Amino acid sequence: MKPLAALAFALALTAPAAAANWTVDAARSTLGFEVTAQGQPFTTVFKDWSAVISFDPADLSNANATVTINLGSVDSGDRQRDGMMASKSWFDTLGATFSAPQGVPPGQAVFQTTAFRKTGNTTYEADGTLAMRDVVKPVTLPFTLVITGSEAHMTGAVTINRTEWGVGQGQYAGGDPVATDVKISVDLIATAQ
Repeated sequence: MKPLAALAFALALTAPAAAANWTVDAARSTLGFEVTAQGQPFTTVFKDWSAVISFDPADLSNANATVTINLGSVDSGDRQRDGMMASKSWFDTLGATFSAPQGVPPGQAVFQTTAFRKTGNTTYEADGTLAMRDVVKPVTLPFTLVITGSEAHMTGAVTINRTEWGVGQGQYAGGDPVATDVKISVDLIATAQ
């Protein structure tokens, strides 16, 4: 084999996969949020969520992702707190007090990307919309992505103001006893299809 051909072959074996479609490994992935209540931060995860991802680092103009979260699957490790978060004042998982955005069933939140940008060697930003309760608002998610062979590891976080989506009604509409800023985090492992 000629030296240049050998080098090209070696690079092909070690280069990240440029697959467009990815399957999330739910067992090794987490999505949740952190918020402060009564001066104490607590972390919560969602046990039931899914993501449909089409992403090629070399073709960001055609990349897209849709993340669907079952808000009723919230798990903070405190059953009483989880029940409160499912109530009408918070996620209202039964959707009894509002009309959900078109295509978003009550009790679910949906993040739909609209554009991707590369910001560094392994860093990106995803513009999109977050639909929750009866509100749809733009959100930009900064994230890091490392692709090794056919496996991708993505981590990202964004802080939102929960009141912009109507999360926290009545006595919870302000920043006391629960802070308005909520940090949403995702740690995702996916395999190329």
